[in-house]
Amino acid sequence: MDKHDLLALYDLAERILARPAGMLREETRFVVRHVPLEPRNSFRDGFISYSQLAEHDVAPAIDQQVRFFASLGLAFEWKVYEHDTPPDLRQRLAGYGFEVEEGEAIMALALDNAPPQLLAPVAHDVRRLEDPDQLDDVIAVQRAVWQRDLAGQAGDLRDTMILHPELIAVYAAYDAGQPVAAARLYYDGRSPFASLWGGATVASHRQRGLYTALLAVRVQEAIRRGARFLTIDASAMSRPIVARFGFQHLTTAYACNWRADSLLRAPIG
Repeated sequence: MDKHDLLALYDLAERILARPAGMLREETRFVVRHVPLEPRNSFRDGFISYSQLAEHDVAPAIDQQVRFFASLGLAFEWKVYEHDTPPDLRQRLAGYGFEVEEGEAIMALALDNAPPQLLAPVAHDVRRLEDPDQLDDVIAVQRAVWQRDLAGQAGDLRDTMILHPELIAVYAAYDAGQPVAAARLYYDGRSPFASLWGGATVASHRQRGLYTALLAVRVQEAIRRGARFLTIDASAMSRPIVARFGFQHLTTAYACNWRADSLLRAPIG
């Protein structure tokens, strides 16, 4: 499958038809959005997964979504991809008070073409975590790497492991019994794509093959589950690593975040 066709399949399966667990999917005139089913008890914010807007629709679409999520008391993320229209959508969102994060490369690997190195047994001490109480090891790694509060992520992961264990596979790598790297795989069985999330290694244990080991166990798990492709939202650090294993760049995505205090800066009304 060429890049153009693979990107079109990704848009359809992972953006337009996506149905994340614990979220209500709504398709409006302008966007496909997802709303937490229990917003008062949820660790999640709202999420817009897809939009293709004509120039004259941009302002009313943004206004509509800001007002909708504000009425629920929810922050939300609008994921903008470089091939979305109009091309300056993320700049327009920034003008409304959205906080635009650094772009991440959307990369994909056809699993029937996975390199032998990712199919071989892993020599490192990598463990799949089955008990939600073991998530403390994952969060410890993430906090050490990213240096920020991850209570929301921890709560979301815990809920998924308890309520939908079939959707996720969580792994940690250990050195002398201490967690030093972590990552997870998500696959819902409806899409041809499984996805990689949360890959991180503490600074003291980088360049030891742990990232590759965690990549390998997730490739093998995705194949066992019947996925056809594997995707990753790759940071600047991850992109060259996965590219060496055959992942190809499809597009670049930008998380545009709206929070309650953004309304103070937004030219709405």
